[in-house]
Amino acid sequence: MKLSDDHTVLKIFLIAQLFVLGSFKPAEDNPPSRSIDIQLLYKDCSVENLLSFDIFRLAITGFEKINELQNKKIITIIDYTLPSDQERFFVIDLDKKMLLYKSLVAHGRNSGENRADSFSNTSESLKSCLGFFLTAETYYGKHGYSLKLDGLERGINDNARQRSIVIHGADYVSLSFAKQHGRLGRSWGCPALPVDCTKQIIDQISNGSCIFIYGNDPEYFKTSKLLN
Repeated sequence: MKLSDDHTVLKIFLIAQLFVLGSFKPAEDNPPSRSIDIQLLYKDCSVENLLSFDIFRLAITGFEKINELQNKKIITIIDYTLPSDQERFFVIDLDKKMLLYKSLVAHGRNSGENRADSFSNTSESLKSCLGFFLTAETYYGKHGYSLKLDGLERGINDNARQRSIVIHGADYVSLSFAKQHGRLGRSWGCPALPVDCTKQIIDQISNGSCIFIYGNDPEYFKTSKLLN
């Protein structure tokens, strides 16, 4: 892994320290920051017809708690409660209060058929994982231009880098594929995007923005320290 500057080194140190402690500090223990009116932000971002308020509220709740780790006030929300042939990947600029991108996105092969309903942090499970991530460095791999992710929740997604859970493009993520097969193709756990929009999305969110992946998993909500 190439470290481009001292800020990247500091960020990785902070993440390591948070894992050593086993949890993030409660929001009230962190330095005071500008409080976000989530309901107003939801309306201003014009995502009411795309994303439920409950999911948006959870995403912003975690976003505020990991504020010190982020370089960009951009959040990506993936709603895996939606079927794969619907757009369920949303990139939102919280400073400009606008939706930057919406896209199809694949889920893991063993997470389900058209809907993702099973999730894992385990290597070789071929399942998607949930929770909060921080985007890291870009690279060129077997899927072309790709983006590494660091899972921020111990036992939930902290194996993401070890599992090579990354954002990349895939030709099986398209409406034509979904029309032919009744669903998108599935990855080995990566949130794969359509090839034609992968580069611009990765360039927008790489190097220090928050990703929140949501799914129907009661166990996640019991164990997530960022949401409890």
